[in-house]
Amino acid sequence: MSTTRRPLASAARPLVITQGDVAGIGPEIIARLFLDDPGRGALADVLVLGSVAVMQRAARLLRRRAGVPALVIARIESPDDVQDLPPGVLPVLEPAGLPDGLAALPWGRVDARAGAAAALCLREAVTLAMAGRVAAIVTAPLHKEALSAAGEPYPGHTEMLAAESARHGVPADVRMMLANEELKTVLVTVHCSLREAIERLDQAAVLSTLRIAHASAARWGQPSPRIAVAGLNPHAGEGGLFGREEIDVIAPAIEQARREGIDARGPHAPDTVFMRARRGEFDLVLAMYHDQGLIPVKYMGVEHGVNVTLGLPFVRTSPDHGTAFDLAGRGLADASSLQAALQMARRLQQPG
Repeated sequence: MSTTRRPLASAARPLVITQGDVAGIGPEIIARLFLDDPGRGALADVLVLGSVAVMQRAARLLRRRAGVPALVIARIESPDDVQDLPPGVLPVLEPAGLPDGLAALPWGRVDARAGAAAALCLREAVTLAMAGRVAAIVTAPLHKEALSAAGEPYPGHTEMLAAESARHGVPADVRMMLANEELKTVLVTVHCSLREAIERLDQAAVLSTLRIAHASAARWGQPSPRIAVAGLNPHAGEGGLFGREEIDVIAPAIEQARREGIDARGPHAPDTVFMRARRGEFDLVLAMYHDQGLIPVKYMGVEHGVNVTLGLPFVRTSPDHGTAFDLAGRGLADASSLQAALQMARRLQQPG
């Protein structure tokens, strides 16, 4: 297909889905997403960044195991080519340098080649986004061990996206948000040990997270969000009886944020603040570490959750779940969270 066409207008730029780890359920849920929209009406502006052979394998798997119709997969040369495709076609843009033999890798096993391919697709997606060639990035799950086996120094998507943004000249202070229709949580610390998370916790980290969350909320229609800040310790420290982080670190950050016009409240007891937010008292919750914030959202159902990276110069969302190696290759994976991630990406494209 031609690569000389002028880029699409901003409103018509396509969205890109990266295929994730090829040994996991990423390719399968992408294929299922397109099969659920046979006319490609809702997906007319969506392309996949990955391997044609891998996506063909996923389509064959679903046809054999789930009895679904055949899926037509087309190799494209440019994001602009999406507009020329007929209904019912899944477009795949292959980045140069993909490892050989990806479609032959066994399901559900860590492999450095799968990690290298996932990293390459993510880097290409960021390059396209920074060049204005795509409107948003939706990432299928990658496997952190496979990423490490490929020699990548990043523990996950969030850190790698920040590094890639900086490589393109736009340093980004990013935070992870996990969201569904009832609850949004933003994390101060992300992929590190619990001990390290506590060591990283300081007033600057909490304050910058409050600023990022407040600024980002306008994208989903909340320019003045009510932000509840969870404490670190049981009962939010109980006045210093169970730790002083709330007194020495978290409360001063909240006070400074409020002076800046941010509606930050707390610190609140972590065991009740998420319930209160779900009931409508707050618009989002600031959590101090990974599991504190993610367990409440995931408990409500990973099929509805979306991971959003806040603070990037482009929109990036992802399903709430991981690679699910135990399900890979069985034709049983649910694409609901990927669908929710795609919907959230569309919503975040237009600020306000």
